Amino acid sequence: MPPARTQYGAAIAFLHTTPVHIETFDALGREIAPHLKLKHAVREDLLAAAEKAGRVTPALDLKTREALAALAEGGASVVVCTCSTLGASAEAANDDAAVPILRIDRPMADLAVLQGHRIGIAACVPATVANTEALIAESANAVGRDFELETFLFDDIWISFREGRLDDYYQGIASRIADVAKGVDVLVLAQASMAPAAALCQNLPVPVLSSPRIGFEAAARLAREGGAMRRNAR
Repeated sequence: MPPARTQYGAAIAFLHTTPVHIETFDALGREIAPHLKLKHAVREDLLAAAEKAGRVTPALDLKTREALAALAEGGASVVVCTCSTLGASAEAANDDAAVPILRIDRPMADLAVLQGHRIGIAACVPATVANTEALIAESANAVGRDFELETFLFDDIWISFREGRLDDYYQGIASRIADVAKGVDVLVLAQASMAPAAALCQNLPVPVLSSPRIGFEAAARLAREGGAMRRNAR
């Protein structure tokens, strides 16, 4: 049986746009931070609205911030948005939040700009692309790194995810990764749902980065720091 998770003065609350991510992050929690309490909220309607509009509209931005604020007020030390399409809204929500709000792909972007000049972005949802491109640029500018971006959109594969054919989804991504990785120094998978595809790729010439593990590790550090600060303040 997995170790029981008990309160360790900290908790991470996740906002997902698909229930698929719950087990992904629970598994990471059991492995990396078994003493941190994890909470999950799923709002499939938010990503559906972004896909329908082709972007994050002002109304959708507001709904995302409200969902994140509700999690922040629920006792978590850190709130994590696992949907890269909504990532900019998540970071903007920090302005009014009492606890840190982390977009799951920010730590991945920070790592990517340190690993190569030619950065490839692989995405399956068109509405995610602009957000991820802006994210990479922000991370590069923050550390004074020059970079080149090339984006690869696998939108024809997304239907497999929507229909629940996850093996087809992962295999489809993996087959494309093998081709596009040849022209970049590092490849980032824009969506957390794409992460399992990286494990299907063997002997690639460049690193392939995905956000769940990298982002979870960053969130766990923030949660522990927050818990330690509260204990020390008592």
